[in-house]
Amino acid sequence: MSHRHCPFGSRKGKAWPALAVPLLAGCDSAFSTLAPAGPAAEQIAALWWAMLIGSGLITVLVLALAGLAVWRGPRPSDERRWTIWWGLGFSMSVLAVLLAFALWAGERMIARDDGALQVQAEAQQWGWRFVQPGPSGPVETEGVLYVPAGQPFDIVLTSRDVIHSFWVPQLGGKMDAIPGHRNVHRLMADAPGTHEGLCAEFCGIGHAAMRFEVVVYDPAAPPPFVSAESLP
Repeated sequence: MSHRHCPFGSRKGKAWPALAVPLLAGCDSAFSTLAPAGPAAEQIAALWWAMLIGSGLITVLVLALAGLAVWRGPRPSDERRWTIWWGLGFSMSVLAVLLAFALWAGERMIARDDGALQVQAEAQQWGWRFVQPGPSGPVETEGVLYVPAGQPFDIVLTSRDVIHSFWVPQLGGKMDAIPGHRNVHRLMADAPGTHEGLCAEFCGIGHAAMRFEVVVYDPAAPPPFVSAESLP
């Protein structure tokens, strides 16, 4: 797995200012939701940017009104107008647009009965077992899921013990794996490659190591799991 060069290293033995520390999270894109590789992840990233812009506009408005109040002094007649039309009207308009966009994006990510490829994912403390269709029958693998590029697929999630959460940040959102219940998660990858996945629900002392890979292959070529070592 390749890693991006991180510009926030040390210089002559001295660390960069502490202000740069939070930016270290962006040095590796493997788990970045802002590096989408599928339509569901693209919609989530677009929603994130829309929320950032909307919250930024509301913040600018609040700061502008606060600055105006300090500069002009108290004016009861103006305060009512600014509070109703800008403080409430503008903020509610922005929030309504964000809510509508979120509902639209979420509805497009719902799994449908349209004949899409279906794979099984069973979570347990602390690993993942996958079952995917093969040329001569189902193929079982541990820690690696194989899916074709450019084709939607449904993950049927179950759990053997406690609640886990299936998450491949570059392909889509999270979905819980619940004991005794089947959850179906619709995803798709745009191009061949490998994407990192993890359990996003704390499930015990081995939670941090409960990761897996999604290998996206070219559907025109032989599936790589045909030669992969399968479980008995």
